[in-house]
Amino acid sequence: MCVGVFMSIQLFTIGYEGRDLEGFLDCLDTYGIECLVDVREIAFSRKKGFSKTALSQALKARGIEYVHMKDLGSPRPVREELKSGGDYGRFFKEMDKYLSAHGEAIERAYDCARRTRSCLMCYEKQAAACHRRVVARKVKERDGNGLEVTHL
Repeated sequence: MCVGVFMSIQLFTIGYEGRDLEGFLDCLDTYGIECLVDVREIAFSRKKGFSKTALSQALKARGIEYVHMKDLGSPRPVREELKSGGDYGRFFKEMDKYLSAHGEAIERAYDCARRTRSCLMCYEKQAAACHRRVVARKVKERDGNGLEVTHL
């Protein structure tokens, strides 16, 4: 009789709000992150070090792969509706609907999580107020075998 050990995939999420670049990178190192998946539609930040080019270079210097998946970002109209109305329930429903139509992007994120210790990144500090929690849930649904999500 052969007994196998099932190892679930672990996926992390992080927001850079309130963090400086060094502290952010140190956090990724602490959790052994090998691939950072940027799930912002537009990988630009007014916060020093968090725009696409600077961030990807800083990550590379730490041996962390950078992948920008703009298709997993919240579309501008959805973001603007949240900004004007403040209805997070509606925002998350719209994100769920949007991501349901982007299965290929969810598949790419799942592939990253399957092959490396990966972390989804967006701006908001609290995952409860960020679309990345919906992205993580969609990746977890794709896995179907107990993928564990940890919000840093």
